[in-house]
Amino acid sequence: MPGTPPTRFVYLGPEGTFTEQALRTIPAAERGIRTPARSVPEALEAVRSGEADAALVPLENSVGGAVPVTLDELGTGSPLVITREVVLPVEFVLGSASLTSLAAIRTVAAHPQASAQCRNWLRANLPDAVVVDMLSNAASAAAAAAGEYDAAICAPIGIPRNNLTVLAEKIADHADAVTRFALLSRPAPPAPPTGDDVTSLAVMIAHDRVGALLSVLTELAVRGINLSRIESRPTGEQLGVYVFFLDCTGHVAEPRLGEALQGLRRICAEVRFLGSYPRHRWSRQAQDEPLPTQPGLTNKDFADSAAWLARLRSGEPS
Repeated sequence: MPGTPPTRFVYLGPEGTFTEQALRTIPAAERGIRTPARSVPEALEAVRSGEADAALVPLENSVGGAVPVTLDELGTGSPLVITREVVLPVEFVLGSASLTSLAAIRTVAAHPQASAQCRNWLRANLPDAVVVDMLSNAASAAAAAAGEYDAAICAPIGIPRNNLTVLAEKIADHADAVTRFALLSRPAPPAPPTGDDVTSLAVMIAHDRVGALLSVLTELAVRGINLSRIESRPTGEQLGVYVFFLDCTGHVAEPRLGEALQGLRRICAEVRFLGSYPRHRWSRQAQDEPLPTQPGLTNKDFADSAAWLARLRSGEPS
């Protein structure tokens, strides 16, 4: 991040959750002040008000999909920009206050999303246990540590925090499940391109115009820009009016993405820039290498053509 590095971080709490685990993979956050927030809006408001420098919140899960409250805050709240993404494997464990057999477990504390992602494992290994809904993975671990329930499904970080004993590891039904988190700050110039970046946008289009969404996609496609994600959310104004969230390959400082943004600005009712930031790279990702760019559609090609046009306009030989 350009300028003064952030030192005050807020994250979706409580402590001992996947969000804290993801935040602590960021060196500056590991050294800085970390404060849990009760909700995504509360975390982001701390950044908007200046109480915190940056906030880490969940953006999407490979099993459960997008996090609606985060998208709504990005699309309609006071502007914030993504400066970094963190992709964290979601590995649930079963913990207990003491070593015990699975056959002896009668009650399991779990956040509803956690129990849903471990449904098959629970059916196969704890068919008679009662799963009790908790407010968070951290609350589940704390309840098991206090002896309120026989065991808990929680994040690995919750085991040492609560002095629990691991009874089973990697119990999620989807072994490769991940959650993508976004580090958000107040608007500022983005860091320079790395050559493997993501640009996020929120766009509103005229819902009563034929081919409006196709026009948006065309602005990207004709410039060889890969659209890696598109998601829609209602604005709340009226039925049929949506905000579209786009993740594109490239950086706002690059000529071809800059041209695409100008094109979107011309045809869309509103375009909100949500940040250009390095793509998170991790070993499980099947497509870990940037997609090759078609001939004539590289950043150099766009820069050369812009320079050629400038020469024409100035009267220089082409």
